[in-house]
Amino acid sequence: MPRPSTPALAVDVIIELEDRPGRPIVLVKRRFPPLGHALPGGYVDIGETVEQAARREAHEETGLDITPGRLLGVYSDPARDPRGHTVSLVYIATATGEPAAGDDAAGVLVVGADKAPPLVFDHDLILADYLRQIEFPP
Repeated sequence: MPRPSTPALAVDVIIELEDRPGRPIVLVKRRFPPLGHALPGGYVDIGETVEQAARREAHEETGLDITPGRLLGVYSDPARDPRGHTVSLVYIATATGEPAAGDDAAGVLVVGADKAPPLVFDHDLILADYLRQIEFPP
């Protein structure tokens, strides 16, 4: 039986900087389309777990070594990524230190989660879910 064609698998990470007052989050300014600010993240490589992919992508884009926490959610709307159907697992993570843009990030932005600029993909929805979660923990 042929292997089915499935959506791409990605991870996105809400990185809380635990060594700063208010635990601001880290956003990246994308170097490639779609342009704009986004949560750090990217595709899961063959042979790695989603947790490994979250650590790798966060480090590649922000220079931070994260500690992944709990899974915020799974986002699978076929229209969430204009480049094609992509399913993303979103983690809440913590880190300390000074982020620096790397890989396909053109810049980084440290901001209070409730003060974030408009984000690309469905990251505004993800951030709204995060804000509800920290206001009303499960």
